[in-house]
Amino acid sequence: MQSVDTPASESLLILWTSGDRHTALNMALMYGLNAVLKDWWTDVTLLVWGASQSLLAEDIEVQEKVEEMRYAGVRVVACQSCAENLGLAGQLKGLGCEVFFTGEFLTDWLGSGRPLLTV
Repeated sequence: MQSVDTPASESLLILWTSGDRHTALNMALMYGLNAVLKDWWTDVTLLVWGASQSLLAEDIEVQEKVEEMRYAGVRVVACQSCAENLGLAGQLKGLGCEVFFTGEFLTDWLGSGRPLLTV
């Protein structure tokens, strides 16, 4: 999780919006996990937004990969508006996601100049 002492250049936000399973498993989740395990970034946050929420809620292999990421130290957050629109807020919380209104979080991240990877 981003700490106040962590330089911005050491923090990465992965904005995961794609509902495509192959993209999730072979890019967003693979890179996010390796980024922590191989110390490419000090802090990694995965923001689950839109169609990716449905994929996470429905696919057990994707759920297992996200759990592995959480265990390795990746912070996993989900957009509450999207989750409510899709009827998934409770399920995403049950999968260990921090569910909150993420518009301001994303805007602050973008304004800070910290790296953002969109998938």
